Amino acid sequence: MRRKPFGVYIVNLFMGIIEALILLRIILKLFGANPYTPFVQWIYNFTMPLLSPFRNIFPSPIFMDRYELELTSIFALIVYGILSYFLVQFFLMLNSGNDPKR
Repeated sequence: MRRKPFGVYIVNLFMGIIEALILLRIILKLFGANPYTPFVQWIYNFTMPLLSPFRNIFPSPIFMDRYELELTSIFALIVYGILSYFLVQFFLMLNSGNDPKR
């Protein structure tokens, strides 16, 4: 069994953290978490730069004047997942040229 290149592990780690934080933001917004608590503020502030390329692409519908569905965050989650896939494929392609079994 071949070992994956180190870059694959790094990409999976960083993209997994990014996607987990964006998913947590989606959940906090959806359930109307108090934006003034330190943890929620930290999540919102940390994920803001990650979402800035996607800002204002989609509206964020609000239900019952409290629950917000951030479609921008959902779209960013999908885009980062696709980006992660292509980065992993790129590292695997780079490593396939260094395969000693060839």
